[in-house]
This record gives sequence, structure tokens and C-alpha cells, in this order.
Amino acid sequence: MLAAVFTSEFLLALAEHNNAVFYGGIGLIERVVSVVISPGNARILIFSLLIGALLAYVRNSGGVTATVEKLVNKGIAKSRRQVGSLTMFTGVVIFIESNLSVLTAGILSRDLFDKFKMSRARLAFIIDSTSAPVCILILLNGWGAYILALLSNYDLGQSSVSILWGTIAFNFYAIIALLMVMYTVFFDKVHGPLRKLELSQQSISTSTSYTKTSTVNNSVLTQEDNNVSQNSHSTNQPANNDNLTESIVAPTKARFMIIPLLTMVLSMFFFMYWTGNGDITQGSGGKSVLYATCVALVVTYYLLFFSKRYRHDELVSVGFSGIAELLPLVTIVLLSLTLGASLKDLGTGIFISGVVGDYLPLVLVVPMLFIAGAVISFSTGTSWGTFAILIPIGVPLIQSLGLPPSLVIAAILGGGIFGDHCSPISDTTCVSAIASGCDLLEHVQTQLPYALFGGAVTLCAYILASVVML
Repeated sequence: MLAAVFTSEFLLALAEHNNAVFYGGIGLIERVVSVVISPGNARILIFSLLIGALLAYVRNSGGVTATVEKLVNKGIAKSRRQVGSLTMFTGVVIFIESNLSVLTAGILSRDLFDKFKMSRARLAFIIDSTSAPVCILILLNGWGAYILALLSNYDLGQSSVSILWGTIAFNFYAIIALLMVMYTVFFDKVHGPLRKLELSQQSISTSTSYTKTSTVNNSVLTQEDNNVSQNSHSTNQPANNDNLTESIVAPTKARFMIIPLLTMVLSMFFFMYWTGNGDITQGSGGKSVLYATCVALVVTYYLLFFSKRYRHDELVSVGFSGIAELLPLVTIVLLSLTLGASLKDLGTGIFISGVVGDYLPLVLVVPMLFIAGAVISFSTGTSWGTFAILIPIGVPLIQSLGLPPSLVIAAILGGGIFGDHCSPISDTTCVSAIASGCDLLEHVQTQLPYALFGGAVTLCAYILASVVML
């Protein structure tokens, strides 16, 4: 992404200076500065840091494990269907951050999956196919704020918030991914390579064999976690199995998780209403999510402080450690915003829109944006970077060709989710494999047929939607 920004600035400098390499480098630095001093961009960068502190508080409080433990104790996990439902429910509830979702659901469910002889690959598929699709559909999180930041610089005739909310109904891939998870959970059926894996595991019938298998699985987990930690493709995954073990905190009180999440969600609605002067659809998403995070952070701090579990200095240390964990992600966000700004000045979107308008039938524009998003996100392993590349290209298409804004943006978002969902270099894919104790390549191989099926159905859906709406 850094190379992409430099290339863009190099091309801009080429038209004005002889030494384009030097001025391209200077342009890159100044572009980053201009992005940082923008109020909207500054809000999303600050939010991305503060959410790390909030997640660290929730994780270290023991509230996550306490909440799920209560569900288990109430008899919700007595069958394969109930175990799968509990896993899916956990992933849906923790919609605030995709990696926290997969870590929580995976770590707390893998022993249950072993008990009912369901493969770790099935667990990896469920948590991976629940996390990002839920985050992109609920949008009351960093995903929504980030996309709003990318849309805020364009005039599309309606508010960025209303366009973003409109994408939910058209985000076909995310919806289909969740439907595939529901099908797997409620009908207890798997297909393709995942079915072969399940049959081989279910063929072990005696309790002695099952005990041996559990022992092997635990050994493989340790080995696989070490293997994954050595994989140079993933930059955001836990460094090793010790880090994963440290994330399992003894259960305390469920309120340590429920109150912060409720505070953030309710505050988000309040500030959307407040910044929109009584109209929630006209509210500022960037401001609201930042304010809501600050309120939730303060509430969580005092909740833990007055519980006497932590001293002030310990809470400060936990908060800063959470911020440090998200610094790589914040760097990606910064470079994504920088690339979008640079491409806008370069006129990439206008050029592409002219090419598309001249050579591509109108009904194929939206499906091709989905394919482009899928290819970029699969090859780079990042959905957010894909959004930053394609939204500046998609917006001029909306403006020049009169395409429905929500449909176009939804196709871009769906393509980004597809590639990030099944790419072996995606951090979410790697963390899903670690959390479930499944080999990374085994997870990719067993999940890929589902992703390709969902992608094919999604492509057909976008073609049909384009025919109907254009």
C-alpha cells in the first residue's frame, strides 16, 4: 500500500518535475500529513486507537468468558446444533471487532466441538464466516466509521450515512455467508473437503480412540499455532500460542462485557441523533463512533476501577497495551486514507469510469466491481485496503453513469469481504485457524468451496439487481 501511494505521487510529480522520484517521496510525506490534519480522518484514526484500549479492558476483565459461561451453564450446549448455535451467537454478539469475535468464539467452543466430534475446520469455517460479514452488516463499529470516512469526501446527492445503511440490503455476499453458516448449524450438514474431514473424524467410535484423538488434536494445535506464527504473510495475528493462551481470562462478571457494549451501541445511536439534529440518518458517523467509544471507555474504566480488580496504574497499562496492539491496523487505515486521497487527485476514478462507460455494458459495471474487489482483497489479504482502492473508483461511476450509490458501494464491500474471507494471507483467516486449533491451509481448503459458491451466487445477484434497477 505504501508502494501504491508512492507510485501515485510519482505519477503526479512526473508532470511537473524532472526529478519525479525525489518529489514523489516528498509528495508521499505531505499527503500523509494532509490526511492526518483532516478532521474526519483524524477522528477515525483516534477512534481506531481508542477501540484497542476498550477491547483490552473488556478482554482482560473476564467479562467475555463470563458471558459465554452463563450461556453454557443454562443448558444451551447439549447437542451439535446447540453448540454450533452458541458459537454463531457468540460471533454475532461480538460484532464490534472481527478478530475479537473469532478469538472469543473459537477458543470457547473448540472443546465443545471435540466433545461432539465436529472438526476444528468446521469451527474455523463458522467463526470466520460469521465475523467479517456480521461486522459489515451491523456497521455500529470501526468498519462503519471507516467506510463513512472514505465516503465523506464525495457529494453523491445524499448523506454518507443513508448510503451506508442502504448497502445492508445489497451486501449479498455477507448475507449469503451468514446463511451458509446457519445452514451448517441448523441442518448439521457440511459438504466438499469439509465433509470428508468430518467423516474421517466421526469414524472414530470408541471412547479410548476419542481420548487419543483429543490428545493428538491438542498436540497438533500447539504445533499448528507455532507454524502459523511463523507464517510471514500474516501481520496482525497473535505471535504465538502463548499470546493466545494469555487472551483466555478467568470468568468474572458478565456485566464487564455487556455494559461496555451496550454503552457503546446506545451512545452511538444517541450521538447519531444529536449530530443529525434529531434525524439519525443525517448524523455524523465519524463523530458519533468516536464520541461513543470515548463514553464506553470511560464507563468501562470506572466499572473496573470500582470493582477493585485493577488499580489506576494497571488500567492505564492495560489501555496502552490495547492501543499498541492496534497500531498495525491504524497504520493500514492511515495508508488507506492516504491512497484514496492520492488516487482522487490522480483522477484514477474518472479515467476508469470513462473506460468502463465506453467499453462495458451498464448492467455489468456493478458485478465487475464485485469481482475487482474480490481479486484485490484475495491477493492482498485486506478488505479495508480494498475499500480504499475501489471506493474512489466507484464514486465517479455513480456520478457519471447515474448508478444507485448503495448498490455500487455494497458490491465493493462484498468483494472486499469475499477476498478477506478466504485469502490465506488474511489476518482474520489466520486468527480463525489459530483460535479453532485448525491448520491454516486446511481451513482455507475446506472453506474455499463455500466462499466460491457464495461468490458465484452473489455475482448472479448483482447482475439481476443491475438488470432490475438500471
